[in-house]
Amino acid sequence: MSDAKAKEPSPYPSTKVDPVVEKIHGVEIVDPYRWLEDGASPAVKEWTEKENAYTQSVLDKPPGRDKIHARLSALLDIGSLSTPQPAKGKYFYTKRDGKQNQPILYVRDGLHGKDRVLLDLNELDKEGTTALDWWYPTHDGSLLAYGLSTNGSEQSTLHIRDVANGKDLPDRIERTRYCSLAWQPDGKGFYYTRYPAIGGVPKGEENYHHHVFFHTVGDDPLKDRKVFGEGRAAEDMPGVALSPDGRWLVVTEAQGWAKTEVYYADLNAKADALGPVFQPLVEKVNATFGVIPRNDRFFILTNENSPRSRVLEVDPVHPLPRDKWKEVIPEGKDVLESIAVVGDVLVGQYMQKASSRLRLFDRAGKLLQEVPLPTLGTLAGIGAEDDGDELLFGFQSFTRPQSIYRLDLKKPAEAKPELWGQVEADIDFTQYEVEQVTYPSKDKTSITMFLGHKKGLKLNGSNPTLLYGYGGFNVSLTPSFGASRFLFLERGGVLAIANLRGGGEYGEEWHQAGMLGKKQNVFDDFLGAAEWLIEHKYTNRDKLAIQGGSNGGLLMGAALTQRPDLFKAVVCQVPLLDMLRYHKFLIARLWIPEYGSADNAEQFKWLYAYSPYHHVKNGTPYPAVLIEAAESDGRVDPLHARKMAARLQAATSSDQPILLRLETKAGHGQGKPRAKVVEELTDVWSFLFSQLGMGM
Repeated sequence: MSDAKAKEPSPYPSTKVDPVVEKIHGVEIVDPYRWLEDGASPAVKEWTEKENAYTQSVLDKPPGRDKIHARLSALLDIGSLSTPQPAKGKYFYTKRDGKQNQPILYVRDGLHGKDRVLLDLNELDKEGTTALDWWYPTHDGSLLAYGLSTNGSEQSTLHIRDVANGKDLPDRIERTRYCSLAWQPDGKGFYYTRYPAIGGVPKGEENYHHHVFFHTVGDDPLKDRKVFGEGRAAEDMPGVALSPDGRWLVVTEAQGWAKTEVYYADLNAKADALGPVFQPLVEKVNATFGVIPRNDRFFILTNENSPRSRVLEVDPVHPLPRDKWKEVIPEGKDVLESIAVVGDVLVGQYMQKASSRLRLFDRAGKLLQEVPLPTLGTLAGIGAEDDGDELLFGFQSFTRPQSIYRLDLKKPAEAKPELWGQVEADIDFTQYEVEQVTYPSKDKTSITMFLGHKKGLKLNGSNPTLLYGYGGFNVSLTPSFGASRFLFLERGGVLAIANLRGGGEYGEEWHQAGMLGKKQNVFDDFLGAAEWLIEHKYTNRDKLAIQGGSNGGLLMGAALTQRPDLFKAVVCQVPLLDMLRYHKFLIARLWIPEYGSADNAEQFKWLYAYSPYHHVKNGTPYPAVLIEAAESDGRVDPLHARKMAARLQAATSSDQPILLRLETKAGHGQGKPRAKVVEELTDVWSFLFSQLGMGM
């Protein structure tokens, strides 16, 4: 009889291994779980049900789960409030109170007038799985175009509501996901973007070919004329803008997250048989351009030759060559994230060390004032009219829920923020503090990180710590409010949020330092954060968990496979994990400019070098992992989560759980009802509390 210890039977549901072997650019790739890609397959559905059941059996066990659920439910009663959009004396905004599943859309008549409900999805759908994706009022506030989607799909249907009586017009336009819309000044029609009708393009192409159309209110949408997009690359993503007088129509075509092309049409000029005649303003330039058309000029926010961005001005009637455009606001030390034009005032939203700044300029670019903000935090939405004299803006921080402020711009140099509304929260924020630290990455690049915790934290190396990261697509992680985090902070947890390369915190150079062939920098930055937290006695390996979603889910997969020894637990949400095949599913071709494609031999090399699914190694003692996905996710296919869970369950040599949680009637996360959020977070925090040895 052998002295070798018999291998314990696997606790996981049985998973068929059916390898697909292929050569990609001369490299043999073995995919043992290709069959799990087909989410519609009965076999995959049965496997998923068993995995979900096993996961729930594990997550239901930790003591204190009921208390976690109760506290989360109370914390999620803290509502939400969006920045109002003014329209000729009316103010449109959304607000969610208490246990409402979805925010309600309100309209206020007058600055201090009475609020009335314009759209309540909680009445329309008791289950809460219908979401308000976007909305655009006419200039006079008489009509509102808005998009609804179900089950987290984000595949909006456009409706038009009469603001006076609260009733919808007959117009309904399908396939308006990610809709950009510009109303004519008289409100009789609008330019908008939508996807092709099912059957209008070859199968598999339905998530591309996003084009610009024109709709006249009351007409049959099937007769809407396409005005831009025909013949362009299927992956281009258009946005539309119209000057206040209705003369200038501008289309910006995003080609990934680092390049934009711009076209414009004079609608006063004679149209041809196909509609408005467009002229190129920017083509074939590796930079981004955002255009605000005004009646006599265009204001352009660009990072061309200015990675922290600047504002230029061009006369659309007599446009000069790009190198002759007038510079209005030059590039500065801080990152200029966005601009708005409100009457004669330019409003600049800046970022300084990953925290917001708000500055007002005149049209010549003279700084009028830097608007004082309450603390280090995040500007969360700006509302203004083209010809208005007021600005509304949202502000929040780690320890400050959303507040709305108003600026009277009649004398912009003297304007002081006045509180318009705020979200109330029954939390004693004076118990907590936020610090920003700097640490070196592997290549000695300095990375900043926010740390939130109770005051008086002892650096004894034993604090339960959750490290969060994203690092991609020019997305910035700035101080924002998250009610559920206080479940963790109340019990002595440390929340760490790292500003990794690939994000937008420090401009376009920072973004490009973490994309394509430089993606490993992102992973190194994140691993460096974990090592710094341990070295500086905030925590230790057995008290450190990591979390990220979407592109941040890819980050979790890379961190998990490159340094499985560094963490106690991993929460990997709606992730990309098979980077050799990601671009073949849903809308993922849009991300090729950010990641690259395995179809390209050079890009295959760097993708294969880190693709998490392909770097799971048999016999490795992996930490506890919770992988979350959603069946209606229209962005990241849940196949990534299924394949990675199966691969880790087969490979790990530790007794730490590898769990798959695949949610039904849910998508990438946008518009998720409060009830589903509470259930999901109960599972996530039960998992983390159990792994980090935290009690309720």
